[in-house]
Amino acid sequence: MTRIKPFKAFHYNPAKVSNFSLVMCPPYDVISSEEQNEYHNLSPHNFIWVELGKERSGDNREENKYTRAKKIFEGWIEKGILIEDAKPCLYYYKQEYSILGQKHSRLGFISLLKLEQEGQAGVYPHENTHSHAVEDRQQLWGFLKANLSSIFVCFSDKNKKVEKIFRQDVVTTTPLIDVTDQGKVRHIIWKLEDPALIASISTELENQNFFIADGHHRYKVAQEIRKERLNKRTKANGDEPFNYVMTYFTNMDSPDLQIFPLHRVLRRLPGKLDFLEEDFRIDKVKSKEDLILLLARAGLNEHAFGLYTSEGPRLLRLKNKMLIDERIKEGSAAFRRLDATILKHFIIDRLGIKSDDILYTKDFSQATWLVDDHQADASFILNPVRIKQLKEIALNGERMPPKTTYFYPKVLSGLTIYKFDG
Repeated sequence: MTRIKPFKAFHYNPAKVSNFSLVMCPPYDVISSEEQNEYHNLSPHNFIWVELGKERSGDNREENKYTRAKKIFEGWIEKGILIEDAKPCLYYYKQEYSILGQKHSRLGFISLLKLEQEGQAGVYPHENTHSHAVEDRQQLWGFLKANLSSIFVCFSDKNKKVEKIFRQDVVTTTPLIDVTDQGKVRHIIWKLEDPALIASISTELENQNFFIADGHHRYKVAQEIRKERLNKRTKANGDEPFNYVMTYFTNMDSPDLQIFPLHRVLRRLPGKLDFLEEDFRIDKVKSKEDLILLLARAGLNEHAFGLYTSEGPRLLRLKNKMLIDERIKEGSAAFRRLDATILKHFIIDRLGIKSDDILYTKDFSQATWLVDDHQADASFILNPVRIKQLKEIALNGERMPPKTTYFYPKVLSGLTIYKFDG
C-alpha cells in the first residue's frame, strides 16, 4: 500500500512575489491577535488573509471570513499570484535556526499522506482535539477545497535514506523557496520530481508508524472531509484526492528534532506553597540561568521542576518516585511519569487551579518576566518531553495532558497548498 504520494502543489509565483518574507506566516494556531494584525499589514498577499482572516461586525452566512478567504484564494490563482506545479513532486524542506547561539538544521519533506479509517492507518496522535477548532478548519478547508498547511509527522529514518537522496540528488538544485521568517528561521524548499527516487522514499516509509507532532486538528479535519466526500459517493476507488492530506515528514531519530516544554504561569496563587516541602526537595538557586542548567541536569534521573516567584528561582525535586502511582491513578505508567502529569496532580490540582487560569509559554524569559513585572505570582518551569515518551504514549492510544509539547521550529504556512477538490 502506497502511503505517501507526490502532488502538484500550489505555491507563490516568484515572478509575482519578489519578497517571500512578506507573504509567509506561521501556522494559524500559534498566531496571537496582535500578530494577526501584523501579518495582515505586511502585504495584501500575505497568506494570513486566507489562513486566518479577520472577523467583521457585519458578518453573516453569505459574507464572513470563510467566504472572503475563498474569494481571495481564487483571485490569487486567477491573477497568477499562486501557481500550480506541472508535475507531481515531493518537496524537500530544510529549516536552519539557532538556539542559545547553537546552530541547528532540520530536514524533512512535504508530500501527501494516505488517509484511512481511525486505527487502521498506523498514524498515532498524542493530543486531543477540540470541536470548535475542528469546525473552524473544516469550514475553511471545505470552502477552499484545499489543505492550506501541513500536518507535522515524525517517522524513523535510521538508515538516513531520505537524507542520502537529499545530499546526492537535491541539495545542488535551485531551491523553489528560500525565506527567513520573523523568528530568524530560514526555510528552504526544493522540488523532487524523479519518480524513481520518490518511489524509493515511499517504499522506505511503507510499513512505518507515523507520529503526529503538530496539526492534530488539521488531521482530524482531513478525516472528516474524507468521510463527507465518501458519504456522497456510491463508488470510490480509494485514490480520490480527498483521500490524502498534505503532510510534513521529519526524522524522529534526528538530534535536531526540537521539543520545547510549555511552562505554566500562574497569574494568582490562591494559597501558600508550604505544602511543596512534603513531596519535594527544594533548593534555592542563584540565578535564572543556573535554574535552567540545574533543572536539565536533575531531569536526567528524577522528576524536577523549576519554581520562579518574587523570592527568586528554586529547584523542586520529587523525593519519592513511589508516590507517583499512589497519587495518580489514570493512564499508563508512561503517562503517569510525564512531568506535566506529575505537576498537575502534585501541585496544580492541590492549589485548586484550573487550566483556563494558567498561561502557557515555551519562552522561559517570558515565564520569569511576567513574575518580575508583577503580572503573575509564580511560574513552574518544565523540562521538555522526550520523543521516546511521546512515542510510547501515542502507541498506547493515550493523549498527553494539554499544552505538553511545542515542536520547534514550526512548519511555515504558505509554502505549499494542496487542492483536494476541483
